[in-house]
Amino acid sequence: MPMLPWKEIDTVLLDMDGTLLDLHFDNHFWQEYVPAKLAERDGLTPEQAREYMRGEYARVTGTIDWYCLDYWADKLQMDIVAAKREIQHLISMREDTLPFLDALRETGKEVILVTNAHPQSLSLKVERTQLDQHIDTLISTHEFGVTKESQLLWQKLQQRLGFEPARTLFVDDSLNILHAAQEFGIAHLLAVQNPDSKLPVREIDEFVSVQDYRYLLDDIHSSASASGN
Repeated sequence: MPMLPWKEIDTVLLDMDGTLLDLHFDNHFWQEYVPAKLAERDGLTPEQAREYMRGEYARVTGTIDWYCLDYWADKLQMDIVAAKREIQHLISMREDTLPFLDALRETGKEVILVTNAHPQSLSLKVERTQLDQHIDTLISTHEFGVTKESQLLWQKLQQRLGFEPARTLFVDDSLNILHAAQEFGIAHLLAVQNPDSKLPVREIDEFVSVQDYRYLLDDIHSSASASGN
């Protein structure tokens, strides 16, 4: 039995970090690298710097500021883009991403990236991975001024793209964001169990979930053959 009814899916909306790219880069950058730079500059202990950043993150979690490099550059008086480039070698695609993306496009699905990442972060990651060569449209939610956690974003996104929620699949590693998509009416939802390759695989009960997209390829191709695509 297929995990997802691929014949009923025309549009696939995909998150980026933790969904197509390994979340290890982002987790390491924000949880370790930025606090370390802050500690060195301001004479703090590593734990003091991490504790300070945890408090700052908590203030803006789920808002556009949380994802905004300009916000953090101003807040920390630090060139965040330059700091990201210092460890850009850690940016990597998941091993199962390209087979998944190519199968979706080969079978006629419209493939759209919808990320909360700041445009400069998106640009750096595209530069490092050439992810854009495998996706029809790339969208940063900063274009709309609201994040995927917000119903307003989904309304604006549908107006922009014209997708039919009943025939759309949304894939993300954030359960909060998947719930927001579900509330909006996206019919097909897929959660990622292992967004960070350095952390344990998560058990997810609320949504259909996957830890390797390659498990889906046979079903994707079979559904396309059956429908004559």
